[in-house]
Amino acid sequence: MRTYHCFWLLFWAGQPHQSFLTPLSKRTSGFPEKEKVLVLSGNNRQDLHRSKRSWMWNQFFLLEEYTGTDYQYVGKLHSDQDKGDGSLKYILSGDGAGDLFIINENTGDIQATKRLDREEKPVYILRAQAINRRTGRPVEPESEFIIKIHDINDNEPMFTKDVYNASIPEMSDVGTFVVQVTATDADDPTYGNSAKVVYSILQGQPYFSVESETGIIKTALLNMDRENREQYQVVIQAKDMGGQMGGLSGTTTVNITLTDVNDNPPRFPQSTYQFRAPESTPLDAPVGRIKANDADVDENAEIEYSITEGDGYDMFGITTDKETQEGIITVKKALDFESKNLYILKVEATNTHVDPRFLYLGPFKDSATVRIQVEDVDEPPLFSRPAYIMEVKEDVPLNSVIGTVTAQDPDAARNPVKYSVDRHTDMDRVFNINSGNGSIFTSKPLDREALLWHNITVIAAEINNPKQSSRVPVFIKVLDVNDNAPEFAMFYETFVCENAKAEQLIQTLSAVDKDDSYNGHQFSFSLAPEAASSSNFTLQDNRDNTAGIFTRKNRYNRHETSTYFLPVVISDNDYPIQSSTETVTIRVCACDHRGKMLSCNAEALIHPTGLSTGALIAILLCIIILLVTVVLFAALRRQRKKEPLIISKEDIRDNIVSYNDEGGGEEDTQAFDIGTLRNPEAIDDNKLRRDIVPETLFMPRRTATARDNTDVRDFINQRLKENDTDPTAPPYDSLATYAYEGNGSVAESLSSLESVTTDGDQDYDYLSDWGPRFKKLADMYGPMDSDKDS
Repeated sequence: MRTYHCFWLLFWAGQPHQSFLTPLSKRTSGFPEKEKVLVLSGNNRQDLHRSKRSWMWNQFFLLEEYTGTDYQYVGKLHSDQDKGDGSLKYILSGDGAGDLFIINENTGDIQATKRLDREEKPVYILRAQAINRRTGRPVEPESEFIIKIHDINDNEPMFTKDVYNASIPEMSDVGTFVVQVTATDADDPTYGNSAKVVYSILQGQPYFSVESETGIIKTALLNMDRENREQYQVVIQAKDMGGQMGGLSGTTTVNITLTDVNDNPPRFPQSTYQFRAPESTPLDAPVGRIKANDADVDENAEIEYSITEGDGYDMFGITTDKETQEGIITVKKALDFESKNLYILKVEATNTHVDPRFLYLGPFKDSATVRIQVEDVDEPPLFSRPAYIMEVKEDVPLNSVIGTVTAQDPDAARNPVKYSVDRHTDMDRVFNINSGNGSIFTSKPLDREALLWHNITVIAAEINNPKQSSRVPVFIKVLDVNDNAPEFAMFYETFVCENAKAEQLIQTLSAVDKDDSYNGHQFSFSLAPEAASSSNFTLQDNRDNTAGIFTRKNRYNRHETSTYFLPVVISDNDYPIQSSTETVTIRVCACDHRGKMLSCNAEALIHPTGLSTGALIAILLCIIILLVTVVLFAALRRQRKKEPLIISKEDIRDNIVSYNDEGGGEEDTQAFDIGTLRNPEAIDDNKLRRDIVPETLFMPRRTATARDNTDVRDFINQRLKENDTDPTAPPYDSLATYAYEGNGSVAESLSSLESVTTDGDQDYDYLSDWGPRFKKLADMYGPMDSDKDS
């Protein structure tokens, strides 16, 4: 049975600095809860003034999660001004007033309308006041009070994580910290034991334990080995009420992983390994793989292999494959079955990362024996040297032997060998080789100045099995002999002034030699015998591989001799002595008093090669004339009229109508279509011309046919105007068919064309009476009648 406490709280509001507190409380048990009264006091003055007072009151308490059907009673407000006549009205404001908490405005009873949850809001602060119902003015100052929600154990502990993950090294000591779990309870920690959490382990014993108050998980078993079991799942429970019966609880899962330490040495699965290797195995090629097993992982399982003993200690090597942790045995020196066909090695495997804590478990290494059997193979011939260097003089006779290469079959059979030159390295076939003994000889002349070194490759192959072959490079150096005469270092062409004086230096000469000289070149210069006595110049050898040309007389005349050719002999001092004759060209030029050249007969010395100004002007004029001719020709072609596409004698435009002529008379039947003139209704629509290509197409205009009573002049003028304004009319003379002559004249028809249809003679005397305009017709037809009468 729960016990509820009821408090009567009386506040008297009176004179300043006076306060009275009358507590009314009574302990009761059972339901309903006794009434809590908050008594408000004041005076009846109309003008209310806040007076200084000191007061205290007890808090209202409510249990959370009320499950009753009626509103939960909180307490009662009462004012000493309330006479019980209903003149006062109680009002409530603050947290949840009017919604969560309601007050009976007549009696001051306060009730809670909803279930309260302390975890949502533990304290509500409200304000109460009594006002005059009639005037609406407060009769008491506003008073503040607190409603505090009492907690019940309605929340179970909740862990901060649903699943925890932790790891510890294997072989850890007992009590090693693993991880700390934390659970929180939303209940009030200051009220009872609702929020007091205690931890316990439900699953994971005997390997781990947990501290009941802190939630720290520790190891509980010694020497847990990862190689035996790596993963552990521990279930931890958190229970409130201090772990007592009836408390709420929650659980979480902790996944614990044992991490590896180097507590296992490497071990070979077998004590002896056997491999076979052909003697032709190249260097650094693998022979076989061995592996020592290590139960550890990652860097704790890294192994380093080494060869510690054996007769093949210097013949083989071993390396570690970082991916597979295997030892790879490789060849360090060339194998030879004929020399040794069996090697025995001792290989050791050692951990690279050793943990001193576990040295007591034994040495972290292991060893095994490796036997390697060398197999015999058919090997290619082997040269006595890896490369050959030979020397030969460039003047050696053809077919002279310059050196010999030697190769033999290393196999026990000692098969014979034949030699040949790889022609890809000797395209010019300068050298050849004796296929039997390997002697190399020349087959073409050598020239050191053209090519100093010849690099050829010699092939040695077994006669019985030509596929077994080997190659060796041969470097042949061509030695120099004095076979080239010295020559000028450049082409010399100089000049001498007409006013030159005797013994004047006009040119310094130097020479070069293609041959090689170990002590340096020594050249001598002299004039050719044929020029030594008759030359106008002298040559002086400076003894430093240079020479100077000097004048022999005081003046020279370019009009007498414009050019001199001076032959010079150059010799070397090697054996055999080589010499050559070179020519120096000397031109006679006019110079000023300082010796500066002004002009020479050979203007090529001072004038650049090119065309004269007159020639350039003539070429430019020719180009301008050619351009003008092209432009005029193009303009004339543009102005030419288009030629008709149809040329025929029967074409109506072959007859040119001259307007200052009279016409051909009755016999002229070729110029016009008589039928068209007779029949005005036979006129067709305008048609495009068939003899030329039309430039612009216009829709032809249809002209209305003139009526029978239309005056001829008006009709002709109308047709003339239409043709003048017609854009499709051609710009040259052509036939314009009017198709009608008119029939309203007093003189009837003036045309003689109609007479073609009658056989009788006509009388044309009336033409003389029509005036001067018809005089021509009267003269034409009048005399004809007179002749006929006579």
